Amino acid sequence: MLLTVQGIPSYCYTGGLPFDPARPTLIFIHGAQNDHSVWTQQARSFAHLGYGVLAVDLPGHMRSQGAPKASVPEMAGWLLTLMDAVDVREAALIGHSMGSLIALEAAFQAPQRVTQLAMAGSAYPMKVADTLLASARDNELAAIDMVAGWSHSPLASHTTRNAARRLMQRMPGCLHTDLAACNSYANGELAAASVRCPTLLLLGASDMMTPPKSSKLLATAIPHAQTATLDSGHALMSEQPQGVLNALLDFIGSR
Repeated sequence: MLLTVQGIPSYCYTGGLPFDPARPTLIFIHGAQNDHSVWTQQARSFAHLGYGVLAVDLPGHMRSQGAPKASVPEMAGWLLTLMDAVDVREAALIGHSMGSLIALEAAFQAPQRVTQLAMAGSAYPMKVADTLLASARDNELAAIDMVAGWSHSPLASHTTRNAARRLMQRMPGCLHTDLAACNSYANGELAAASVRCPTLLLLGASDMMTPPKSSKLLATAIPHAQTATLDSGHALMSEQPQGVLNALLDFIGSR
């Protein structure tokens, strides 16, 4: 589904069914230099369970036009504007990595609009190694190789790693902006302390990008948050698609 958000054509995957804003809405938000497709299995499953599903392409990513947003607060503002564009008053936000920070910040900016918050592969602060930031700026293909390697556990197949690499290669020019936005985001502790809606932290036991221990500040700041840990690296949705779906079903419920 193509929308106009902040004057720019923006794409959302609706799970294979027409989007109906009258249904409870779930919004899936991808991470750095990814797109909606990382959430395809979960989005499609929830759409066929009767939810309204929007798996977004962030600005400048894959089918959404414009330049990538330079900060997490800007991306969160764009997401709330997207909700206005489809006449959705409130939604559950489900984000991975950078997308989890966007969901958290959106819940801070408009708490009355977020019914539930699920943060997969999340951490705060979400610091990025200087070597990776420099590589993303100066040699994006090398940085993509780093991310594809570090995002998966030793159990991930060669096919899974290559699919992640190819996806990032299909949208050049976003990675440094995305990683810099994660690295510079400074509102996470305040945002987390303000969360009142039901919250899930979904972690990968072998995550090298956002190790489970790096989510402790979030878990402390959101004391009512549930935590689920899967046998996975950072790329939970590709390594453990059914596990991610089951955790979200337990958290959000089936209709």
